[in-house]
Amino acid sequence: MSPDTSLENDILTKAQARFIAGLDEAGRGALAGPVVAAAVILPLAEPEHLKELHEVNDSKQLTAKVRKHLFSRITQYALAYGIGAVPAVVVDEIGIIPATKQAMREAISHLTPAPQFLLIDGRIRLQTLPTPQQAVIRGDAKSLSIAAASILAKVTRDRQMIEFDAQYPQYGFARHKGYGTAQHMAALDEYGPCAIHRFTFSPLKRPLL
Repeated sequence: MSPDTSLENDILTKAQARFIAGLDEAGRGALAGPVVAAAVILPLAEPEHLKELHEVNDSKQLTAKVRKHLFSRITQYALAYGIGAVPAVVVDEIGIIPATKQAMREAISHLTPAPQFLLIDGRIRLQTLPTPQQAVIRGDAKSLSIAAASILAKVTRDRQMIEFDAQYPQYGFARHKGYGTAQHMAALDEYGPCAIHRFTFSPLKRPLL
C-alpha cells in the first residue's frame, strides 16, 4: 500500500479546504535527542509539481539515501513546509505527548500559506488549535501529505543526531539515532547518560543515573 492524495482530495471536496497540511513526527520513542515534527502542504492544484513527489512513501519504508533525495524533492515542490523540534530536556519537563504536540504546533507556525485543515499521523489531536483536523492511524502509509512530513521529520532528526554523535562519540548516536539498541544500552551501562538523554524514559529511570 502506497500513500496517495485520496484523503486530501476528499477534504478538498467536502471541507472546501485548499491548503491541507500533513503532520508527522520522528523520535517519539527514542531514549535521547529531540522529538521532531514536520508539516507539509502539497501542491494539490499543481499536478506537474505533485507528479514530482510520486516516489514519496512512509519514511520507515525508505533507505536513508532515498529519504535524503526525497527531502530535497519535497522541500522544492511542496506548496509549504515547516519543521519543529523540542529538545530532550523539555520532553522530560512536560512529557513526550505534549512535547510532540509542541513540535507540531511549531512546524505549523512556519507554514505560509496557513493550513485550512490538518491531517495528523496517529491518534494525536491539537486541541489548542482552531484549525479543523483529522487523526489518521498509519497515516504515513495512507496520506501523501503525512508521508512527506514523515520524511522531513526523520531526515531532520537524523541529521541532528549525527551532529550529536560528534559531540558525544561514545554513544554511537550516528548509528542508532538515540533509540534503545543493544549498542546504545551497552554505552549507557559503561558511560551513564549524557545531557541529551531523556531522564524520564525507562530504562534511564533505573540506577544508571
